[in-house]
Amino acid sequence: MLGIFSGTVVPPPEELVAAGSRSPSPKTTASDLVARFQEIASPAMSVRIGDGDGGHLAYSHRGESAFNARSFAVKDEIYCLFEGALDNLGSLRQHYGLSKNASEVLLVIEAYKALRDRAPHPPSRMVGLLSGSFAFLVFDGSTSSLFAASDPEGKVPLYWGTTADGCVAFCDDVDLLKGSCGKSLAPFPRGCFYSTNMGGLRSYENPKNRVTAVPSPEGEICGATFKVFLPPRPETSRPLLFSPLNPHPPSDSQVEATALFAATL
Repeated sequence: MLGIFSGTVVPPPEELVAAGSRSPSPKTTASDLVARFQEIASPAMSVRIGDGDGGHLAYSHRGESAFNARSFAVKDEIYCLFEGALDNLGSLRQHYGLSKNASEVLLVIEAYKALRDRAPHPPSRMVGLLSGSFAFLVFDGSTSSLFAASDPEGKVPLYWGTTADGCVAFCDDVDLLKGSCGKSLAPFPRGCFYSTNMGGLRSYENPKNRVTAVPSPEGEICGATFKVFLPPRPETSRPLLFSPLNPHPPSDSQVEATALFAATL
């Protein structure tokens, strides 16, 4: 699957731009990328989105995994590309009041609508309810905004990068993106979502932790890797028996008891 968005819809992430500037490499334009996708993935479906040149969404069943199908749907100006399979699709249909034959792609559209219009919970909860293998792109035509996410284990590959003309591209084929994005390319971080109007790039597994980009070593296909920053745990220290806050020296029995306790640790 392929999603391309103009810089006015999705501002190119600074980390991807920086990765490309560290190791300059050839790039192509977004239109060249679409043409290349249609060539190698024929027969492919491509839809232009947004006003003017907002971008493209395209997919093909060519080379599709039997366990991670690709699908596309549009409802109420919400476009969605979905790849994967949800283990809890049945319970999620009930949760969102959908029919028994509602597919994953339609469920994601409904979940996004609920998040946008009436849900009191944050986007991390909406994506966190999904169980299984998945990667999806949601473009909201009414607000010209993007919402993308990947499963916690990265079972469905997803990459993103920037093209020569400043567009942001998402694809499940790293080799295809490499030709158009050069080193301005990175795996989309697993267990994360990206939203242009709901906080940018965030981890939905660890919502309070930052997601940072780490430069990739020379020779790697991608120029950077995004990782969830986990702050170090504070070191624990044993209280001192004698300190300025406790000016009274301990008795011999207290020292002996403390030594016995420490020996058991």
